[in-house]
Amino acid sequence: MRKLAAGISLALATLGATPGTASANPALLKQAEAQQPAALALLEKLVNIDSGTFNAKGLDAVGAIAAAELARQGFRIEKLPASPAAGHNLVATRSGTGKGRVLLVAHMDTVFADGTAAKRPFRVEGRRAYGPGIMDDKGGIVIAIGAGRLLTGADFGKLTILLNTNEETGSEGTRALIERLAREHDVAFNLEPGRAADGLVVARKGSGEIELEVTGKASHAGVAPKQGVNAALEAAHQVVQLSRLGDDGRETTVSWTVIRGGDRSNVIPDHAKATADVRVKTPDEFDRVERDLRRIAANQLVPDARVALALKRGFPPMPPSPVTDGLARKAAAVYAEIGRKLTLESTGGAADASLVFAAGVPTLDGLGIVGGGIHTADEYAEVDSIAPRIYLLARLIQEYGRPGAATKP
Repeated sequence: MRKLAAGISLALATLGATPGTASANPALLKQAEAQQPAALALLEKLVNIDSGTFNAKGLDAVGAIAAAELARQGFRIEKLPASPAAGHNLVATRSGTGKGRVLLVAHMDTVFADGTAAKRPFRVEGRRAYGPGIMDDKGGIVIAIGAGRLLTGADFGKLTILLNTNEETGSEGTRALIERLAREHDVAFNLEPGRAADGLVVARKGSGEIELEVTGKASHAGVAPKQGVNAALEAAHQVVQLSRLGDDGRETTVSWTVIRGGDRSNVIPDHAKATADVRVKTPDEFDRVERDLRRIAANQLVPDARVALALKRGFPPMPPSPVTDGLARKAAAVYAEIGRKLTLESTGGAADASLVFAAGVPTLDGLGIVGGGIHTADEYAEVDSIAPRIYLLARLIQEYGRPGAATKP
């Protein structure tokens, strides 16, 4: 982490992220405001397509719509397999006459099951729009496309947009691509949702999963219960005691989310499984969790049961850093041009920004559409945030992409 911090601090200096240097662009704001009807129409198209992480057809349909929009802006389009995940990742690249190389990242997948779009299609009520995945992350895609319409080739050296198919399950099928693209750019803006208080995300926890599997022995629950080895009972014991992994003052959370065991009420179960969601603030905390996991699990309630445990690491943490603070100051100055104030937040949610940050590239997150109710049936986007967020992203690309912008050595 010290090496990463040193490298990222150097990047801060070379990026020249000095607050108060941004200059207002009224013409650009008018263009952003004029984008709102088209942006809402595009958002409706995307939201009304089921594109859960495992729905290849839906993911590719979203990708096709985005690709057509970006191709009209002069982007070169690549569709790359996301194996072992479903669908195809989309990489859109546009070259310009500026110096800065800017990467935008968003994702096409949602957490919602097939059929959700038909049950809860896009709708607007008052100043809010609703629908599955409308802010996470269909809105991010719309903001990227909207900002692209406002930019000329003089605004950047290279502008790349990556649309990922499997962010919601850890980006296993896109991780190598993200890391490669990150190293080819000077700065990255992740288009995860803007926070409800019109905020950006400057720090994220890392994510992981504990997988617990218990094997026992089946027997008749009424005739010979003691001849069995109750896997479900041992799993319940482990779930309770391993929950203490998060009670250590380090802001680590261990939340058991899925438990399965047994098939019939009159049979002692011979098998049980459970999964826990793990969130940590620092990479070394994963090591601590893994060590304590083994130690605590050695205390069994059902001695003859066989307990197997594994910690699967997902996204790394994106801890606070001076370079992120510098990008946030620049964003705040840009937003102030149009009389708006940004809030800066940390979150337990994990995202692709952590992968870009871990590659040593200055990264700012939460630049998508503003809304709330993420991952729920009430997910919404603030309609009035569309134009300001398009303006904010376009201006940040200009600030870091034009000939006068400093870039990494």
